[in-house]
Amino acid sequence: MSDKDSHNKKVTSVDVARLAGVSRSAVSRTFTPNASVSEETRNKVMQAAQALGYRVNKLASSLINNRSDLVGIIASNMDNPFRSRQVEYLAKTLLANNLRPILLLVEGEEDPSRIIGMLLEYNVSGVIVTSDTPPQSICEECVTLGVPMVLVNKDQTDAMVDRVLLDNPRSGRIAAETLFNSGCRKLAVVTTVKPSYSLSVRVGAFTERCRSLGIETVERFSAPEQSYDGGRHAADLLMAAAEPADGVFCVSDYMAMGFLDQLRIAQKIAVPQQLKVISCDDIPQAGWPVYDLSSIRQDPEQLAELVVEVLLERIHNPELPAAVKVLDVSLTARNSTAK
Repeated sequence: MSDKDSHNKKVTSVDVARLAGVSRSAVSRTFTPNASVSEETRNKVMQAAQALGYRVNKLASSLINNRSDLVGIIASNMDNPFRSRQVEYLAKTLLANNLRPILLLVEGEEDPSRIIGMLLEYNVSGVIVTSDTPPQSICEECVTLGVPMVLVNKDQTDAMVDRVLLDNPRSGRIAAETLFNSGCRKLAVVTTVKPSYSLSVRVGAFTERCRSLGIETVERFSAPEQSYDGGRHAADLLMAAAEPADGVFCVSDYMAMGFLDQLRIAQKIAVPQQLKVISCDDIPQAGWPVYDLSSIRQDPEQLAELVVEVLLERIHNPELPAAVKVLDVSLTARNSTAK
């Protein structure tokens, strides 16, 4: 064999076993988590692997074991700081549990079925969906194939898939109570034309709590999308109203940032002197002095830990009933709702 052929030859576990002077099964056990292998054998194998530049072919292993250690994360709207932090913590938590995240993005309201179908071709150990709720058919396919699926902040389906929710009803109630306690009596909500499941729940709970506090009418300013520019659009709608509200609930910090900036540019309505504003997510930018925004905190790190915990429970106990876990929220009060 020429030097060139030798250089290009892919190193296999057989090569490692030969150099280490051990069996091929010993090499396999060395690279299998929690497998039984003596320290002496492990050291021999690791030294040989390092000398040869050997790495385990995880995809090949998945073909043998019918399951890889890959977990798909389906996400969209990564420009939203809360979503990007959510995905970051999900990836870190999966890695801490010896699972390997694969991030696949869907655009806007794109049906995630195609993306999930691609993941199923790689024998993934699970799928985490943070984008729109996938259709019933793809959920049922995952269940049939024994691939755990966890929906994050999504509506229920008839398939036996697990869900992890932030306490969106409590978020809406906290927003209403905070504005009311700050002296606001003409309330409005900033949302989107087609709100997601979680945003719809927040708005519904906000409106219901306003009624119980004696505020029957809650004006709605709807933007085309949940984005910074969407918030600016909603601010223009509010400023054009005949009688502007004195308290506003923005369904997310990302929209609230655009909303506050547009008010600041127009210099028509001062916050908090003329208008109190509260939003949801408590991203780091909400605490910046330029915004100083009261927000309902949703901890992305705790959310990631709960999602992965539910996923691991399903992996280890496939026959468990479908789980619904709810993560608590809390108020971070800042200057935007000060009396």
